[in-house]
Amino acid sequence: MGEEIKVIVFKLGEEEYGVEVDKVQSIERMVPITRVPNTFTFVKGVFNLRGVVMPVIDLRGRFGLEETEYTDQTRIIIVAVNDMQVGFIVDSANDVIDLNSDAIETPPEVVGGIKAKYLRGVAKISEERLLIMLNLSEVLNKSELVQLESIEE
Repeated sequence: MGEEIKVIVFKLGEEEYGVEVDKVQSIERMVPITRVPNTFTFVKGVFNLRGVVMPVIDLRGRFGLEETEYTDQTRIIIVAVNDMQVGFIVDSANDVIDLNSDAIETPPEVVGGIKAKYLRGVAKISEERLLIMLNLSEVLNKSELVQLESIEE
């Protein structure tokens, strides 16, 4: 029997994604973001959250999905990856669930157009509900982290 993990569920388009609660520091409403030149297009810039300046990444852009207008539902999920805080822009984040780690299966090569390396796996929550679990260390791979760390300075 696998362990129970708490997962924050968020949406990009029609797909539901999950990230472990212990990696999430907070979920914020959309705020003005300061654009930073010479960064990847999915890096929207930086913002100041309670005195900490951190990079903000649009996950739609990161995954090669079509970017959309931000709405009242748009959220920034603050995650900690390798001692660094990063904000992920998502369409909405409104659920926390308990998930048995045994329910997470190896992802197919491509899920919804997203390469498997960004995914930890796919969890079947119910007959019609799948949750795509993110692999945060790949979503922010090392070379990009180095570039983002230089933004924070």
